Amino acid sequence: MPQRHSYFSLILTLLLAFPAAAVGPTIDPSTAKPSEKGDILWYDVRPLGVEGQGWTDTKAVFDRLPAKAEKQVRPPVWSLSRDSTGLCVRFVTDSTAISARWTVTSKNLAMPHMPASGVSGLDLYVKVGNQWKWLSTGIPAQETTTKLLVAGLPAGEREYLLYFPLYNGVSSVEIGIPKGTHLKKSDPRAPERAKPIVFYGTSITQGGCASRPGMVHTAILGRQFDRPVINLGFSGNGTLDLALAELLGEIDSAVYVIDCLPNLRGQQVKERAVPFVNALRKARPQTPILLVEDRSYANAYLLPLQAQHNAENRAALKAAFESLIAAGDKNLYYLPGDKLIGDDAEGTVDGSHPTDLGFVRQAETFAAVLKGLLPVPK
Repeated sequence: MPQRHSYFSLILTLLLAFPAAAVGPTIDPSTAKPSEKGDILWYDVRPLGVEGQGWTDTKAVFDRLPAKAEKQVRPPVWSLSRDSTGLCVRFVTDSTAISARWTVTSKNLAMPHMPASGVSGLDLYVKVGNQWKWLSTGIPAQETTTKLLVAGLPAGEREYLLYFPLYNGVSSVEIGIPKGTHLKKSDPRAPERAKPIVFYGTSITQGGCASRPGMVHTAILGRQFDRPVINLGFSGNGTLDLALAELLGEIDSAVYVIDCLPNLRGQQVKERAVPFVNALRKARPQTPILLVEDRSYANAYLLPLQAQHNAENRAALKAAFESLIAAGDKNLYYLPGDKLIGDDAEGTVDGSHPTDLGFVRQAETFAAVLKGLLPVPK
């Protein structure tokens, strides 16, 4: 009897940890491509519904800006918008093994200060109870990589989340599961969680230098609040361009997070911050906007010029914020930057770009403010 009791206790524990997944329609297996041996079916991720895109009228399938933006934004911004930063798919399967096959648009798979797993890799999470937990990372080997992400999973249907590369584009992404298993769309999000958090910023927002796509603070926050996130980070080019304000205004967002100071100097902040917010307000007069100070350079405690740069930027943004509040903006909020990556100088790769530790700290700091700005789930 003790053994019987132990067995049923184990089953109950597993059922509570992995509740029945909320699922949508099954993807027709006839649309999949069989492997050479016929034992694996490869499914294009697009029918699952790609999250993280604010527009459907894109030039390429996995672009972050609409096709018309090619003539509206500066060339570097357009080029960076072809990266798949923040894009992901949720899906449900009963398969005990999950593979991925993806093709990136640039042969440069890594950077000197950021590994290939973050620049060009995939990241797989699984829902355990009400929490998304990391399961596997697809590390690229070449421009087209085929990878068994995980095998030996216990039998049962679960919900998964697959993130796309941060600093590379993708022309195709496929999920491979054994023939005889099924792939389903996740249920649509509840209405109170359907509107995305929209981030506009710099290389840090884009994910430099996370070790894998799920470790960027924007992705961490998406999992924590269980809602879609649109990442409009543009490395070296988050400069409060009015064209971006107009484009952001086209997205029906739960909140806008404007985090551009690392790419600006104090005088530029003074000149651009108020016009940018005013342009966004024309389209979205009531949506909360969170203005974020730049993170402190990790070595600013001993380098006066670094500290001065932070101080000038912050003074200019705070003045802009106070001016906008005085003009009547009642949905504008402010996040100081001094605690974004901690104060022990251990949160960055190079003094500026966060490590995974730095991103976790950023996510915690952002979450403390965002939880008061997002609609309360029913």
